[in-house]
Amino acid sequence: MVKVSELRMREVINVLDGKKLGNIIDIDLDMEKGKVMAFMLPGQVRGWSIFSKREEIVVPWDKIVRIGRDVILVEVPSFSEIDQQYSSRYIDDEDRY
Repeated sequence: MVKVSELRMREVINVLDGKKLGNIIDIDLDMEKGKVMAFMLPGQVRGWSIFSKREEIVVPWDKIVRIGRDVILVEVPSFSEIDQQYSSRYIDDEDRY
């Protein structure tokens, strides 16, 4: 068993291009089914002011290749493709509490 705090410390790496994507900032859970739906990673900052907001990168569970001791390997072809495919499954930031 792995604790959420341990997962958040692991670097997430895309196996398709070898890029480091950052660390997990949030986990999307389906409480009714008891399943992890996706990992949220830090994305690019939108805007140039002190009020700018950082976008989240959503990596669905089926795109996670392996969770290792030090890293989490994911297969992410392009973030825009994933956002289009899975955006309907997630609540907008305005609706989150």
